[in-house]
Amino acid sequence: MSQAMNESGSVSYQLVDAVALVTIDDGKANALGHEVLGGLEAALDQASADKAGAMVIKGRDGKFSAGFDLSVMTAGVEQARELLARGARLGLSIFECDRPVVLAVTGHALAMGGILLCSADIRVGASGPFKIGLNEVRIGMPVPSFAVELCRDRLSPRHFNQAIQLGHIHSPEEALAAGFLDELVDPEAVESRAMEIAAELASVIHHGPFKTTRSNVRGELAGQLRDGLERDMALFDVTG
Repeated sequence: MSQAMNESGSVSYQLVDAVALVTIDDGKANALGHEVLGGLEAALDQASADKAGAMVIKGRDGKFSAGFDLSVMTAGVEQARELLARGARLGLSIFECDRPVVLAVTGHALAMGGILLCSADIRVGASGPFKIGLNEVRIGMPVPSFAVELCRDRLSPRHFNQAIQLGHIHSPEEALAAGFLDELVDPEAVESRAMEIAAELASVIHHGPFKTTRSNVRGELAGQLRDGLERDMALFDVTG
């Protein structure tokens, strides 16, 4: 059973049985500007209101997300910090979400797009000529502390320095080994596989114990990262 889809600009929401399906599609690179971030915030709230058992967030064909909207990030320090703070809060909301979050990584996932991969529970990626990683140091931006720690929590220690400090861009196969992805499928199967996983999780996980365990596993780190956001913003600058 599927409920009617709610759309907010580049983000759409649909409840499919017990799974909240959220789609990001701006018709371009799926850049994370205020409109998209607002749509994702609303989708998280709606999934909670609907008591969804799990959530899937997917991109458009070939592109999960290219990261923050560079037109905003290069408009000035304050504009960049404002967008960064909003994106950080979204990433932490996914990290702490009280229901399982599965990402359908339909293609490229760069910068904040790559950070979101480290916020979710399960990441299903598309095989093919796609780029995944945090390229901040290669485009004139530091990787903020919240992103470093989210990635440290999920990435293989062997790959961590190369991925974060050196800004290595991974193929899907490399991303799987590094810890950005949990499995790879053909591009046309990404959504269906993510929905299959989410539906299975929704059917077996008890919400109350999951919520308590989520807090036990991630609450302390998430609290520390939230407390450090002001310092993160003060240190953030774009050099170009």
